Amino acid sequence: MPPTAPLAQQLLDAQVAFHLDRLDGDRLTTTVSTLAEQLFSASGKHQLDDLVDRDAIQAIVSRALATVPPSAAVSGLIELALGVVHDGPAEPYPLSDLVDRDQVETLLDELLALTPVLERSLERLTDSPLVGTMASRFMGRIVGEVLAANKAVADKVPGLGSLVSFGTKSASKVMGAADKQLEALLGDGVGSTVGKGGTFAVRRLNRIVIETLQDPTTREALLQVWDLAAAEPMTGLGDRVSTEELSGLVDAVHELAVSTLADERVAHLGDVVVDAFFERFGGYSPTELLDELDIDRADLVADLVRIAPRVLAALRESGDLDLIVRAQLEPFYASPEVAALLG
Repeated sequence: MPPTAPLAQQLLDAQVAFHLDRLDGDRLTTTVSTLAEQLFSASGKHQLDDLVDRDAIQAIVSRALATVPPSAAVSGLIELALGVVHDGPAEPYPLSDLVDRDQVETLLDELLALTPVLERSLERLTDSPLVGTMASRFMGRIVGEVLAANKAVADKVPGLGSLVSFGTKSASKVMGAADKQLEALLGDGVGSTVGKGGTFAVRRLNRIVIETLQDPTTREALLQVWDLAAAEPMTGLGDRVSTEELSGLVDAVHELAVSTLADERVAHLGDVVVDAFFERFGGYSPTELLDELDIDRADLVADLVRIAPRVLAALRESGDLDLIVRAQLEPFYASPEVAALLG
C-alpha cells in the first residue's frame, strides 16, 4: 500500500529523485559503467555452474526451439533477408573482395579429402531399386549420346558413316529390346534381375563420381570456376530468379525447420548440447568465458554505455522511468518496519 506518513512520503520522493538523477546526463555514463564493472567483478569470482541453473537453461532452449522459429518476428526477418538477397548490394563488388582465394582453396582441399566418406554414403544408394533404375537409364542415355555423336563425326568421312550407322542401329535395337524388358520387369514387379542390373549401374556411376573427384584436374577445374565467379560483380538474384520462386523455396525450408525443431527429440538434442556446454565451460567464471570467446570486457561495458542513454531518455520522456523506480522503492517505505522506525 502507498506510504501514509508524510515523512515516509518525503523520503520516498527524495530517493526516487536521487536515482533518477543518477540516470540522467553525464552521471548516467558513470552509473552504467560502474554498475557493469561491479557485476563483472562480482560474477568473476564464481563459476558458471554456481551462477546458472543448467535445468533452467535447458528449459529455455527447448521452449525457444519450439516457439521462436514459427514466430511472426522470424517470418519478418526471413522476408527481410529475401529482399536483401533478391536486390543485392547497393554498389556491386567482386566476390574476391569478400572471400580470400587461399581460404577457398583450403576449404576445397578439405572437401575433396572427404571422398572416402562420400564413397561410403553413395554405396548405400544401391539399396534403393528406384535409384538403380534411374542410374541404369542415365547411363543408357549417356551411351546413346556417345553413339549419336560418333555417328555425326563419322558421317563427315566418306564410307565410314554407313558402317557406323549400321553399328548404331544394331546397338539401338539391342538397347531398345533391353529397355522393353526392363519396363516389363518393372511392370510385373519382378525385381531380382533388375535389382542386380540397377545395383551394378549405381556402383559404376558411384565409381565414376569418386574417380572424377580424385582426379587432380577436378581440383584445378573447380578453382578455375571459383576464379571466374569471384571476378564477377556481386548482384542480387533478381535477374536470375523471381521473388515468388525464391520465396517458395525459402518458405518450404522454413516450414521444414519449424516442424523439425518442434519435435521433442530435437529438444532432447538441445539438452545434450547444453549439458556439453556446461561440461566444457561450467568451471569457467563469466569473465574467463569472455576471454575464451575473445570478447573484451571493456568493449561490453562501452556498448552498454552507448545503448543505455537513448533507452532511458525515452523512458524518462514518457514518465515510465519515474514510475518504475517509484514502484520498486515504494513498498519499502510503506512497510510496517519503516513506519515503526519513523514513529
